[in-house]
Amino acid sequence: MAITDWPADERPREKLLARGARNLSDAELLALFLRVGVRGRSAVDLGRDLLAHFGSLTCLCNASAADFARLPGMGLAKYAQLQAVMELARRALGEEMAERDVLDTPGAVRDWLRLRLGSLPHEVFAVLLLDARNRLIEAVELFRGTLTQTNVYPREVVKLALAHNAAAVILAHNHPSGAAEPSHADELLTASLKQALALVDIRVLDHFVVTAHGAPLSFAERGLL
Repeated sequence: MAITDWPADERPREKLLARGARNLSDAELLALFLRVGVRGRSAVDLGRDLLAHFGSLTCLCNASAADFARLPGMGLAKYAQLQAVMELARRALGEEMAERDVLDTPGAVRDWLRLRLGSLPHEVFAVLLLDARNRLIEAVELFRGTLTQTNVYPREVVKLALAHNAAAVILAHNHPSGAAEPSHADELLTASLKQALALVDIRVLDHFVVTAHGAPLSFAERGLL
């Protein structure tokens, strides 16, 4: 049965307009994104198929173009639309952090980091540069590769922070393996960067370890800063 034949209060679009997007299931939200189904399968059915194939909404959103496009009813056009939606979410969260004290919006920081770093197949070290009111100035991907004290140079982090006149920073890196637990090397690196930045009166507010699944781990909450 086509969605247009469903009772009005069960159709995803009407349900969203009447009750809000939060009241829709993942499959219903995907149906609105997909817009149409295929012969014998409604858009909601396709949404359920996508979730079943990839295992979760996170894995679906992080799928490669090839993996996404090879599924029935999908294609590169829909993949491009999905990536556009993801980028809009990143930019909206970035604007929120630029307008408000990031310490007042810890959820936005975590969500932005997951969207920016969580799906990357390689390890990345990023610095969020903040002004005196803890608002985001810019986020910079500074290094790639396995993180150690030898390949993340404190002088480069200090140089970057001074160039942007930052008053504070938030450090972040991802673990593509999926293990959020910080390593001993992570702890040594954090201590080294905190010490170097303190010499130029720049605070390290936190260091996050980001994975594709689950909330980024906070060094500050763990008492590691």
